Amino acid sequence: MSHINLTLSGVSTPEDLNRVTTALMMVDGVESVDIGREWAEVEGRVSRDAL
Repeated sequence: MSHINLTLSGVSTPEDLNRVTTALMMVDGVESVDIGREWAEVEGRVSRDAL
């Protein structure tokens, strides 16, 4: 299982966080997502390119 850290920009509201979380969880192979205004941590069987 891979652990990928992403840097986010332009995320400023709770609705933005929800949209990003939903989009990441819909990618095949993603098992979990932790997210903040400037970062996201993705775990699962997914490549950085797929995200």
